[in-house]
Amino acid sequence: MTKERVTLYDTTLRDGAQTTGVDFSLEDKRQIAAMLDDLGIDYVEGGYPGANATDTEFFADRPKIKARFSAFGMTRRQGRSVENDTGVAALLDSAADAVTFVAKSWDYQVKVALRSTEEDNLEGITQSVRHAVSKKKEVAVDCEHFFDGFKANPDYALACAKAAYDAGARWVVLCDTNGGALPHEVERIVAEVIKVIPGASVGVHCHDDTGQAVANSLAALRAGARQIQGTLNGLGERCGNANLTTIIPTLLLKDEFASRFEIGVTQEKLTHLTRVSHALDELLNRAPNRHAPYVGASAFATKAGIHASAVMIDPKTYEHVTPESVGNQRRVLVSDQAGRSNIISELTRLGVPLDKDDPRLSRLLDEVKEKEAQGYAYEGADASFFLLAKRVLGEAPHYFDIERYSVAVDRRFARNGFEDRGAEAIVKIAVHGETRISAAEGNGPVNALDLALRKDLGAYQKYIDDVRLVDYRVRVFQGGTDAVTRVLVECADGEGGRWSTVGVSANVIDASFEAIVDAINYKLLVSGAK
Repeated sequence: MTKERVTLYDTTLRDGAQTTGVDFSLEDKRQIAAMLDDLGIDYVEGGYPGANATDTEFFADRPKIKARFSAFGMTRRQGRSVENDTGVAALLDSAADAVTFVAKSWDYQVKVALRSTEEDNLEGITQSVRHAVSKKKEVAVDCEHFFDGFKANPDYALACAKAAYDAGARWVVLCDTNGGALPHEVERIVAEVIKVIPGASVGVHCHDDTGQAVANSLAALRAGARQIQGTLNGLGERCGNANLTTIIPTLLLKDEFASRFEIGVTQEKLTHLTRVSHALDELLNRAPNRHAPYVGASAFATKAGIHASAVMIDPKTYEHVTPESVGNQRRVLVSDQAGRSNIISELTRLGVPLDKDDPRLSRLLDEVKEKEAQGYAYEGADASFFLLAKRVLGEAPHYFDIERYSVAVDRRFARNGFEDRGAEAIVKIAVHGETRISAAEGNGPVNALDLALRKDLGAYQKYIDDVRLVDYRVRVFQGGTDAVTRVLVECADGEGGRWSTVGVSANVIDASFEAIVDAINYKLLVSGAK
């Protein structure tokens, strides 16, 4: 049986840029385009040439990618000929392979947002597409608000889509712009559209305002659409767009789709998906979503002891696909709900194999439960658990002793009202019997302590010169004036390693310093320091 081709169109660099807190630099765009191309995406939408300096420069020196490079913009403006519309000209003059026009397809939007007439909107679609085709550009038309428009006035919504197709558009893309459509509505409406436009020319662009953008995209595919638009990690305005990081493995690994369709992403490239997802978050300085389907750190994590036992016997008992297929890994979490199976599995993953009859296993399990009763959490702190296990097993070297530390926070006021804030920390440590005192200034007490501790570790300094603190999270988990604080820190090194540690105390500075000390000890241990 010959499989049908489904085209993947990525709009991370344009629609994804509408995400609150996301601002792509030119270099970010180049790196992301290269990642998408290597993954096997068919179309990479670069942005809106002429709309801002970054997009304009990006298109002036287009990325060297195999994927079709697309420019996004509006159809010709009301009251202006398509030949004299500067926005259309910017699209056609760009180094893009394809042009995606956005056009209203809801009569309400035409009247209220455009303050135009239904007839002029249809003419704008037709004229813009014909003009772009005459300039040898491949054309797609994003029919904005299509599903709302169809429900309100199906004849006009269909007329807009048909105008685009009849004028020569390669793709007519049905957009759930407000993100309010439901899967059964999408499937029914797309089925109506392909009665007048071949499914091979129909695409779908869904927003996630009901949490169903992925489901809506797959519903459109079932109904006959053959292009899916989306973004990496579901970036996009408001609640985001259809998440290609979820759609891609679903198409490749679920029999309903894998048996009928093929996409540009291969099984081999699929194993890079988790890395690509996390690399995007790294570029944006965002913490990856641990609970993201397929690629999240918790996507293949098991916490309950009875589940862990089953997973160790046969992973299929609690996994719908193998983690290796998407470049992820299985994790059996260590927590106050953990049993012996959890501990053994996690130790094996961390490279510390332990026989199930080893008496030290019970001591470690008791230690974990006691620690978690105090407020520690090892689910998100692999490095601290690794250190704890090594200490209980008697396999952890002793590198240095903290003799004392202090930190002072300054807030100075000038007569002109300017405030100068900072912190100064002093750390006294003993390394192989030799006392060392280091001081550092930072933009806060934790930063100052981190810098002071890592300033001079004597013979161990060479192992930690490239260590940096990249994430810091605080949780107060017992309320009131006697609250206990849990701090999680994440560190990274120059070789791309990342590890997380935990500290607990009634004093947030003490908890932070404990986590930082664990992070340094972990780096020394895995680096083979003696």
